[in-house]
Order: sequence, then structure tokens, then C-alpha cells
Amino acid sequence: MISAVSNHLWQSTVVAIMAGILTLAFRKNRAQVRYWLWFSASLKFLIPFSLLLALGGYLGRSPATKVMDVPAITFTVVQVAEPFYETPAMVPSTRSHGDWIPIAVLSLWACGFAGIVLMRLRGWLRVRAAVRSSIPMDIPFPVPVRSSAALLQPGVVGFFRPILLCPAGIVERLTPSQLQAVFAHELCHVQRRDNLTAAVHMIVEAVFWFHPLVWWISARLMEERERACDEGVLELGSERHLYAESILKTCQFCAESPLACVSGVTGADLKKRIVRIMTERLANRLSFGRKLLLAALGITVIAGPMVFGLVCAPQVRAQAAQTIGEPSPSFEVATIKPNHSVGQQMSAGFQPGRFTASATTIKRLIAFAYHVKPFQVLGGPSWMSSDKFDIEAKEPDALAEELQKLRTDQAREKMGLLLQSLFADRFGLKVSHDTKELPVYALVVAKGGPKLQEEKPGATNPNVIKDPEGHVVGRDSISVATGHIAGPGLPMGTLVMLLSFQLNRTVLDQTGLKGKYDVTLQWTPDDGTAAMPAGLEGSSPGAAPPPDSSGPSIFTAIQEQLGLKLESTKGPVEVLVIDHIERPSEN
Repeated sequence: MISAVSNHLWQSTVVAIMAGILTLAFRKNRAQVRYWLWFSASLKFLIPFSLLLALGGYLGRSPATKVMDVPAITFTVVQVAEPFYETPAMVPSTRSHGDWIPIAVLSLWACGFAGIVLMRLRGWLRVRAAVRSSIPMDIPFPVPVRSSAALLQPGVVGFFRPILLCPAGIVERLTPSQLQAVFAHELCHVQRRDNLTAAVHMIVEAVFWFHPLVWWISARLMEERERACDEGVLELGSERHLYAESILKTCQFCAESPLACVSGVTGADLKKRIVRIMTERLANRLSFGRKLLLAALGITVIAGPMVFGLVCAPQVRAQAAQTIGEPSPSFEVATIKPNHSVGQQMSAGFQPGRFTASATTIKRLIAFAYHVKPFQVLGGPSWMSSDKFDIEAKEPDALAEELQKLRTDQAREKMGLLLQSLFADRFGLKVSHDTKELPVYALVVAKGGPKLQEEKPGATNPNVIKDPEGHVVGRDSISVATGHIAGPGLPMGTLVMLLSFQLNRTVLDQTGLKGKYDVTLQWTPDDGTAAMPAGLEGSSPGAAPPPDSSGPSIFTAIQEQLGLKLESTKGPVEVLVIDHIERPSEN
């Protein structure tokens, strides 16, 4: 959300700057041209380009794709099954100590917004009281004219059924010619719908009160609005000195309107207005070429993002079709029940024809379904990480037979899609993919070089991996437990993946080592590393005894036992953002 707001703000800022440059180019033309340029810049603050892009994308979607709106997902296939374990230390990883910053920023914005609204409300109540106490005046005018005891300047009140509110005694204070000039000015406001556009900008002011350009635009709108009406009055044939005198006399006994959406006669910089009225000639009308230029710019700003979204829509559909290839598979039947047990080990996995999970958190299952690590799942309510569930789901018979024939990576992808469909159907899950700059570890070679042994076939290798009963761990197996990682023939990619789970942070391979190595790593876990219960996917039951409490930390063990080193840094990390999720109903 912060990223979207930031993008919208800088885009609106650029549009406002462009509008300012254009007003310089049209400085010799009529004020209403510049007014509409500034108003367009104001309106842009309420219309993000992302909305136009989305509209274009929607128009570019065929009816078929409107029914099945499935996001494209990239799957990462590893050579071993990912460990699947509960990590209490990872729960606060999505909530840093900096979480108070967005709350503070939102609170500050709300205070400013409330302050602006209260100021506008006070002005509106003042105008409303003046209207209620007013009486009709028998003056011919296109809109009703009323007299008020409140000494507010003559002003147009209302958007769709406006009235002209005049201060009591104005007829006696101004000559008929001066009164006619003042009324001609107000008629220009009525014809131009200035109250409505001013109200729109007041909304912009309230929402984006913190942006300096919004207030700059406000001043420019007021200046060009009054200048445009002055030009209109002079074009009707009013004498310059007579019109200027009428404005000055009105200012002598009237107060300025408290709201910009109540268009009066004394707005903007009065001194500049009088000088312009008395000295400047009437501005030039737009030539055909300049009209064409403004039309082209308007079409580009509005239609450009829509066309871009329209063009990109087929590409998005093609990517989705290429990634999925067919409608997402789903389970034939599934039961989901809360698990309130204490101390029960978490387990989850696919068996022929079915998926079962016991005492498992939804956050862990979502990570499993989308092939990411749990710490890469961001957002969502707290119960995703605290509440546990039991799930039993049966695959359709045809799909179960198909999965048996697929390669491991293909089957794993299909299983992930099954779980994704289950979460979307029963939990209302909606996710989005993003890349964030997060803390990571870089795995590098330590001083003195690596201490890893290249993979060697057979049991004669002194680093061969055995379980506690003395049996050799299979070549495709890995022994993973609390404070223990061991496996024959591990590539660096697998090792950094296992370390990422243990450290609750992405680990990048920067060793440059391309071979496969027999790895035995033993350390004493602390609060920053994960507890790995045995018996889950990717671990061997009873693979290692509890680590010595006086043993080294994982950082020291990696350096002493493997000749490698973990360095803390920052880097781009692909994350899965939970946009929406609901608790499922029991069944």
C-alpha cells in the first residue's frame, strides 16, 4: 500500500509540474484555459494511473478469462523435499519494531484530514446560517437572488440549484451600473460551474493536505477563476474603471466568502486583479493548433494508461496460460477442523490419493502450497501463525493416477495447485507476489578455504552419513533435526535452502562452489534458529541426538566445520503477500 501511494503521489506531482509548464506556454491566452489545466492537475490526485491501467486490462480481457482469474505463479523446484516445521521464532519476523511508523504516519494524516474537514465544516455552517436567514430580492437574474444580514460578499451558493446571496444594503451602496457589473461577475461563476470544481479541489485539499503542490494549485485555481470572470465581464462591454470601482466598494463593507466553493467577487489577490482590469488588454483566444495540442495531451494522459493496460492484458493471459496450462485442479472432498492440542507434533504431506495435515498452521501450509519459505509469507491476521488445523483432503481418482505417473517436480507443482485451490475455496485466500529489500545472509568461503569433502561413492568415505542405528543414509536422503543438518552429495543450492529454514532468513549462495559435498553440520540452537521436529517431510526420524547445550552457534559451526561464513546484508527477496483470508467453517 505504501508503495502504491508513493507511486500515485510522484505521478500526480509530475502531472502538476507539467500543468504548470503548460500554463506558462498559454500565459497570453484566456484565463479559463489555464484554470482547466490547473484543475486537471488537481483531479489527477483523485485518479491514480493504476486505476486506468486496471480499466484497460479489464476491457482487454475476454469473457473466458473473466471467469477464471488465476494469477501466474512461478514455481521453484529443488532436488530434495523442503523441511516442513513450525518456527515460533519466525512469527514476529513479519512485524518489526518499525511497525509503529505506518501507524504514526496514518495517525498524523488523520489529524490533518480531520482539521481540514472541521475548518470547512465551520465555514459551511456560517454560509448555511446566512442562507437560512436570507430573504428573497426582487431582482431579475438567471438564478434566485436573496439578501442576507450577514455581511458576506455577493456569492453564488450551491452546485446544481445555485442562488446568489447578497449582503443587505448592497443596492443602496452600489450604483445600478456597478451592481450590474458585480452581477455579471457572479453570472460567469454560475455558467462556469466554479462552485462544483472548487468543491472537488476541496476534497483534494482534505485528502492530500500534506502535499505542498495541492495548496499551490489551490492558489492558482482561485487566481485564474477570478481572472476568467473578470475577462468575461469586460468582454460583455463593462467599463474598466466602473468594474474596478464596484469591486473595491464591495470590499469596503463585505467579508470574503469562508469557502472556496461559494464563488464571490472579491477573491484572489485584489491588488493584482485591479491592475489587470485597468491595464491589460483582453487575452487571445486559443488558435486551432493550440486546441489540437491540448486535446492530444488530454487524450494521452487519460487514454495512454488504458491502452497500455489493454495491450498488456493478452500478455498477462498468455503468461497465466503458459504457467497453468489448464484450470487449477481441486480436491474431490476436504475436511478442515481446528486442532486445540498442546505439544502435538506438526505434520503434513501427500500420500497416494490424499493430503493430510495435523496440528499445522495455515501460514505454514500456504508457504508449502506456493513453494516459498514461511518467512517469505507476509501479512495476514495473527491466527494464521498461532491457530492449528487438521486437514484431510481426497484427490479425484483420475488425478491421483495422473500424479503417480508424473516426475517429482511436476507432481509437486500439481500438489501445490491443489492446495492453492483449497485455500481459495475454503479460506477465501487472495495473494499477490512482490519483491522487497529485506535482510539476507550471504554464504561465502571463510578464510582458510572450504572444509567440505567432495561426494564419494560407497561407505568407505569417512564423512558418510549414518543414522543413530548405524545405517547409511540413502544418497537421496537428508538428515535434518534440531541443531543438525547432514546429507551426502549436497549441492550448495540445497545447503542454502536448508540454512534459510533454520535461520528464518534468505541465504544466498556466494561461495562459487559448483560441486556436490558430504555435509555434517552440528550446532546448539538458540532463539534465532528453528526447532526441527522429527518425522516431517524432509527429515529423518531420530536422525540426530539433541545437540550439546555447550556447543557452537550455527554461525560458528558453519565456519569451523564447513569452512564457510555467513555475512549479514540486504537484498531483494521474493515474498508472498496475503491480501485476504478468512477463517474456514468447520466440517
